[in-house]
Amino acid sequence: MRGYLASSVGVACATALVVPLSLASGALAAPLPAAAVPQAPDVPGSTQSLPLKAIGQTPSNRSAGAPELGLPEQDVDPFSLVGVVWEDAFTELHGTVEVRTRAAGSGVWSDWQQVETHNSEHAADPGTAESESRSVRGSTAPLWVGASDGVEVRVRAEDGTSSGLPEGMRLELVDPGEDPAAAAPDTDRAPDTDTAPEPGTDQVAAGPDTEPTVGRSPVGGLVIPALNQADTEAEAAAAGDLLEGDLAAGAKPYIGPRPSIVTRKGWGADESWREKAFVYTGSVKAAFVHHSATGNSYTCKEAPSVIRSIYRYHVKSSGWRDIGYNFAVDKCGNIYEGRAGGVAKPVLGAHTLGFNTNSTGIAVLGTYSSSNPPQAAVTAVAKLTAWKLGLHGIDPAGKVTLTSAGSGKYAKGVKVQLNAISGHRDGYVTDCPGGLLYSQLGTARTASAKLQGR
Repeated sequence: MRGYLASSVGVACATALVVPLSLASGALAAPLPAAAVPQAPDVPGSTQSLPLKAIGQTPSNRSAGAPELGLPEQDVDPFSLVGVVWEDAFTELHGTVEVRTRAAGSGVWSDWQQVETHNSEHAADPGTAESESRSVRGSTAPLWVGASDGVEVRVRAEDGTSSGLPEGMRLELVDPGEDPAAAAPDTDRAPDTDTAPEPGTDQVAAGPDTEPTVGRSPVGGLVIPALNQADTEAEAAAAGDLLEGDLAAGAKPYIGPRPSIVTRKGWGADESWREKAFVYTGSVKAAFVHHSATGNSYTCKEAPSVIRSIYRYHVKSSGWRDIGYNFAVDKCGNIYEGRAGGVAKPVLGAHTLGFNTNSTGIAVLGTYSSSNPPQAAVTAVAKLTAWKLGLHGIDPAGKVTLTSAGSGKYAKGVKVQLNAISGHRDGYVTDCPGGLLYSQLGTARTASAKLQGR
């Protein structure tokens, strides 16, 4: 997943998740330093970055390469989320990554857990400045393991050796830190920075103070409150969020009631990490639903910590512009702001390779390939899409047409008809958002359209 985001709200697929940094396509990222990007001393959390080594080597196989890369069982500083990164973002990891972790304080080791390795489909679109940034690295999906202080990891290529693995592989151990106190009051403001549109997309430039605060929590607030449908429509019109150009002449806008949304400050985002400029796309015609593939062991109280960990992993470890998803939803149905730039704005995310333009990305925290998604999470997706798609005149139960920027499933330039609420797998060959969450998207479409009053 290579992701880059911009937004200003958040609280309580996979892999998910754009910055004006450019370099010739195919260039390698600079080797990872032992410590990632320096952080301010008052920023909670940390990242341990440990180089993987050859393990299981014997005199008979030494010349052919060790069967595995990894790290033996060892004590480490506290962490709660793990992932593996490597230098070349354009190199795929064809193999398996497994980890064991020791619960902090108990001394009890977990069983081996698999880390999702196919993550590049959660990324900025090909050819964009974000995707070609020198800072971007290849990465697995992150896995939430809870508070831990010991780790063991093994990585094996599909051919049973380590010879086909990417260069410069490192284990990233992320500590989200304690839930922080309120951040600086001006962290949700757009700086006076030039934000040119990405070439070849429908992006528009962002200026200073681009996010209106009419009817919302004050700048620096922790939660954007829910509104009823009448107040939602009035607020959208007053704030200029209703993009009437997306509606047919004289058409009635159908906008679902705005749900409560935890802001970025609410879940503890450090705004100094992300790219300062916001990047927008022209409209939001579709919502792509993902699962974060981080596992289901978190509690709803821990959800802000999970999001902070994903944010740190995307930016500090993977070199992305910001968190890749536009929104996150936890198992209790809480909705969080993702990429910065304004929850009501068409913020360009990095979540669905080839289809980030004119779409929004929603990550349901967890893994839903063999576990059923909670009904509260499916309902939250319906509420969020009824409002977000409604601002652009989109029927959540209808079809839309998007143009592929090149996804592996659809060649660049191909026009694709998709459901307005689609799963990640509809735009790319991937399991995301997991078969059991994907099977609930029809329910979400129906509920979302009803919330709009259709």
